[in-house]
Amino acid sequence: MLRKDVIAHFGSATEVVKKLTNLSHGAISQWGEVIPMGRAYEIQTITNGKLKVDLRLYSRKQPKSAA
Repeated sequence: MLRKDVIAHFGSATEVVKKLTNLSHGAISQWGEVIPMGRAYEIQTITNGKLKVDLRLYSRKQPKSAA
């Protein structure tokens, strides 16, 4: 889930802080482009699926085998 989509959905970072548990403006400012997966699932729940977790954003590239 992208930070810009979350803020756009709620209207502002202040509104995001109001909706999520134990979150500060400082935490939002530390989010990268892709928000933490746990928060993404929380947002998916509180938006009743209007914003959805995209697992492709969280997949890690596997290193090539040295063999």
